[in-house]
Amino acid sequence: METKEKEEKRLEAAEFETMDLDGRKAWTNKAIKNHALGAMVIGLIPLPAVDFVALTSLQLRLLYKFSKFYNVKFIKGKGKNIIASMLGGYIPVSMAGPIASLVKAIPIVGQTSGVLAMSSLAGATTYALGKVFVQHFESGGTLLDFDPATLRDYFVEQFKEGGKVTEELKKGAPLKSTS
Repeated sequence: METKEKEEKRLEAAEFETMDLDGRKAWTNKAIKNHALGAMVIGLIPLPAVDFVALTSLQLRLLYKFSKFYNVKFIKGKGKNIIASMLGGYIPVSMAGPIASLVKAIPIVGQTSGVLAMSSLAGATTYALGKVFVQHFESGGTLLDFDPATLRDYFVEQFKEGGKVTEELKKGAPLKSTS
């Protein structure tokens, strides 16, 4: 007799194997949107550094979900390195996160501007990371052959798109289908 967890994994694997490209896109886009929303909420945490740690955990969770979805072996340390490398390679993003987090330490004005900046930044970076991982896994890639340098331009493009998406999410507007 299968345990409930084993049965769920078996059903998920069967569902993925029979899922066409449009089905996979719908599933991954929903996961990206949900994690971008979560990241935006994390960005509202008024405590410096706490938000940054929580955001990294959320982004790592997204990578874990995509690894499971695409049946790619998940390696936590490798995932952390990939996320840091993607964000670190894009200097404005890598600097803005910690700065927006630290600005929150300034009473009233710093907290308000830091929270707003970090919320948008968190949503956009999570969106871009999600899109990068989907593209990589869809092309048959794994965490072991992930090369941040080759995906940097795509990350920048998706970060800009993520900025638009976070604005739509802030307004509560329904998201348009994204590629």
